[in-house]
Amino acid sequence: MSEENQQLPQEENQIIAERREKLAALRRLGPAFPNDFVRRHLAADLHAAHGDKAREAFEGDPVEVQIAGRMMLKRVMGKASFATLQDMSGRIQIYVSNDLTGSDAHEAFKHWDLGDILGVTGTLFKTGKGELTVHATGLRLLTKALRPLPEKFHGLTDTEVKYRQRYLDLITNEAARETFLRRSRIIQAIREFMVGRGYLEVETPMMHAIPGGAAAKPFVTHHNALDTDLYLRIAPELYLKRLVIGGFEKVFEINRNFRNEGLSTRHNPEFTMMEFYEAYVDYRYLMDFVEEMLREVAEQVTGSAAVPYQGQIVDLARPFARFTVADALRHYHPELREAPLADRDWLIQEMDRRKIAYRPRDGVGGLQLTLFEETTEHLLIQPTYIIDYPAEVSPLARASDADSGITERFELYIAGREVANGFSELNDPEDQEARFDAQVAAREAGDEEAMYKDRDYIRALEHGLPPTGGCGIGIDRFVMLLTDNPSIRDVILFPQLRRED
Repeated sequence: MSEENQQLPQEENQIIAERREKLAALRRLGPAFPNDFVRRHLAADLHAAHGDKAREAFEGDPVEVQIAGRMMLKRVMGKASFATLQDMSGRIQIYVSNDLTGSDAHEAFKHWDLGDILGVTGTLFKTGKGELTVHATGLRLLTKALRPLPEKFHGLTDTEVKYRQRYLDLITNEAARETFLRRSRIIQAIREFMVGRGYLEVETPMMHAIPGGAAAKPFVTHHNALDTDLYLRIAPELYLKRLVIGGFEKVFEINRNFRNEGLSTRHNPEFTMMEFYEAYVDYRYLMDFVEEMLREVAEQVTGSAAVPYQGQIVDLARPFARFTVADALRHYHPELREAPLADRDWLIQEMDRRKIAYRPRDGVGGLQLTLFEETTEHLLIQPTYIIDYPAEVSPLARASDADSGITERFELYIAGREVANGFSELNDPEDQEARFDAQVAAREAGDEEAMYKDRDYIRALEHGLPPTGGCGIGIDRFVMLLTDNPSIRDVILFPQLRRED
């Protein structure tokens, strides 16, 4: 007996032992896991095509079907039995009888277990209660399930097990299946939106010699043949901008990023982003573009731009609000409306008073941003752009021509979370090099999230990056919104967890 089985409840161990005995008996009869059954129909398609027909319609015009799926329910009644099979599209009932299925097949069926995967050939009919059902003429056990389904098949209640054994969650929880079906439709809708507007989808490296494109702590790996350390990418930004320099003036990528940060309801070490870049546009254009995209995707996937989320309605149909960091602080905190938010000493005193940790080296912009993140970010339920970020916290964004201390940058907040980050790109190579040098100094001073200096990117900029706007959208957080899920783990099929041992 395996170590894992020793830790199972005695009742479950007994069930597994009995199922293994059944499998041993099957092996003595021939191939225990046959692979020659061909499924020709799905449950949902049969319901769509025949669910509205009257009972009499099947009597004179029999419909032959061939289905396969996992047995989720079973009811044995002497010479006849009912069961419910679940496939990728949904569920359908089957009827097994001595007269049409055969007494030998029916007797074998009685010993099969919930969770087993069956192949069924038969004809459709309607029961007295009007349920579309397959009257089995042929019945085969395709896969013997050795472990029982959880919680008497009403779904998982243990959150840890749900995330760790996602396959069980998907088998038993229709809401979980719908979440990930909707996730797929959301990503497809975003892709179609971008391609329909002339963007080229590209793929850039996932392992970088120099981590760049964001302020984050990277994961480190080692390439044996090159005998060099590489970093799992924290963002594709610098490679995508290299492509704009090369002449691909409208590009996007949907793929994984990796950041060596903590776990929370909003953070997973690997997550999905969509980043896009377009030449000859600025951050104002990007804000309108993102607003249009999110609204259109929500309407296409959910049927409405007004999305229910955790007991509230998030309205993507209305124009998104826009505030600077300081304006947001004043708007959401009346006590700060007359406060000297541009005074560094006052900001430090206010942080100390509120017991908010901050980086002592930060200037006014960095302190304002920390105050905003700690006091205001969670209040932004309706879509809100925070714009004109301080240059000191935006090392890749273009500085404003009117005020060199701020950048043409925005972050979009929905339901209290950052969903998108975009800006007019910095295309001055000398300015970019100076900002990289400042990041290097910050790293040497102990900031593990400060950027590295990418000299090849500087060389690329020296060939000329046209005026460009770029934006990254957190796919997982947008999916959380459109599926009404409070945790990022609910929308990632296999979220990162601590090892079981």
